[in-house]
Formats: sequence, C-alpha cells, structure tokens
Amino acid sequence: MSYEAKEAKIFACTQSTYLAEQIAKAYGVKLGNVITSTYSDGEFQPSYEESIRGTRVFIIGSTHPGPKNLMEMLLMIDAAKRASARHVTAVMPYFGWARQDRKDKPRVPIAAKLVAKMLEAAGATRIITMDLHADQIQGFFEKPVDHLFASTIFLPYLKSLNLDNLTIASPDMGGSKRAYAYSKALKSDVVICYKQRAKANVISHMELIGDVTGKNVVLVDDMVDTAGTLTKAADLMMERGALSVRAICTHPILSGSAYEKLEASKLEELIVTNSIPLKQESKKLKVLSCADLFAEVMHHVHHNESISNKFVM
Repeated sequence: MSYEAKEAKIFACTQSTYLAEQIAKAYGVKLGNVITSTYSDGEFQPSYEESIRGTRVFIIGSTHPGPKNLMEMLLMIDAAKRASARHVTAVMPYFGWARQDRKDKPRVPIAAKLVAKMLEAAGATRIITMDLHADQIQGFFEKPVDHLFASTIFLPYLKSLNLDNLTIASPDMGGSKRAYAYSKALKSDVVICYKQRAKANVISHMELIGDVTGKNVVLVDDMVDTAGTLTKAADLMMERGALSVRAICTHPILSGSAYEKLEASKLEELIVTNSIPLKQESKKLKVLSCADLFAEVMHHVHHNESISNKFVM
C-alpha cells in the first residue's frame, strides 16, 4: 500500500532500521536521514540531517533491553523537539520494560511507569505501540497512546491454515483474556496452562486446565523470551494427546537458550512479528510483517482519521 504524505517524516532508531524501511515504503515516503556519532567511551549522539521544523515526526524504534535502545529513542525525541518538530510520535512496536508494570514485591521499581514519564519528558507528543504486556500501561501516559493489536496480522494467517478441531491455549493464567478473545474470533475452544515459577524465567511446575485430546492447539502470548513456558506447554499438550501445537507471540525476544529450546521442543511452528529483529534464523519460526499495520495507522494519525478498525481485540 502507498500513501501521500506532505508533512510527515519517518526516522529510525538503529535497532529498528529494517522495519522502519519497510514501514516508510508502505507509507510512501523515503526514510529520513539521521546519523549517529559514537564517542570512544560508548556515548552516542543522533543528528537529524534534514530540516524537520514544523513537521510531524515519526520515530520508529523498539526499546527491548539493553538500555541503549531506550536511550537512543529518548535522544531522538529530544533532538526532534529541539529542532522544532510540530509533533513527535514515538512508534515503538515493542515497548520494553513493560513486565515491570506493578510492585510484585517490596522495594522494586515500576519501570513501565518510569519509561512512560521519560518518553513524555523527552518530548513525545504521542505513542504508537503494539501488544503491551499489560493493557493498563496506557494509563501511565498523559499523552495519547495508540495501542495496536497483532491479532489483525495473526488471525488471517491462522484462518488460512484451515486447522480442524482448533483449540486456543494460554500459556499462563494472565494471558487468558487474550486467549478468549482469539477463541471468540475463531469460534474455538480454550484451554489454560497453570504455572508456578521458582524465580524469573524458571518454571517449577505446570498443569493443564482443559482437554486437548485430538486437538490442533495454538498457544497465544504477547512475547516469547527464553521460550521456557511455550516449549514446556507444547510438550505437555502433546503428552496429553494434542495432534499438533503451534504458538503465536507478537514479540520475539528469544534470549538465552531460546533457539535451542525451540528446536528441541514439540512446537510445530512459532509465529511472530518483526517488531524485534531476530538474532538468528530457525526453521520453526514464521515471521509476519507488522509494517503495513503501522504504516496505515501512522497515515491515519497524521491525517486525523479514525483507527478504530485496527483494534480487533
């Protein structure tokens, strides 16, 4: 798809350059010229190499840890504000630090709230993101937040598979709402995994609530990090009589030994978006592009048009 944009300019943070190029192409403009200078001690400075005075600026960058990605987004926003951009929209396909959305024990930060305030302090006038880890993070902002859902990308693909006896599964209790939304759209059954953690990223016990015998199961989650939960859930469901197990996860963090776990698991396919660049290839990974979704929403935002049809669930 192609759009005519008279004012809006699109720029990329370095970690999301490939996705930004796809978005800019779908939008119908060239990616803006920005260079980043790096000092010998690791400090870096982005610089816009074209005028952005009075324009709407879209800055595309996922803020997955480490901290450099978030810092680059903040510096890009600040530079755009100081260059007299009229609107500065942070387009963050993956909003990092979102798992710290509440105090789950004493004396810990609420990092998602802190990041929201930092983005606003830097000068962001709007946020566009996709599949936040927790919906309530939108309330951490005083600026408008367009929270998109990757279901608009995943649902057509799932329907194209024409799976018989389809069952949607949530890998944990917290994702049950998302699983029920998918099951409603696909008119399928739902099962839920109950897990207990020994510590972060380490599962001590998992149990299945529901029957998967003779079913083609699709696990639904917002992100896949170490892949421990997904692969353990997939293996459990195959042991309980499932015909096949796939998973859809919006954000492919895939850290640590995730790729090794994925290859060794009984997962038939892991379907993700390109919100985060993949570290390596895998025959079990299916990547669906979110570029058209973001380009269309950005176009509507720039022209003050409704984007309600992009909120499938």
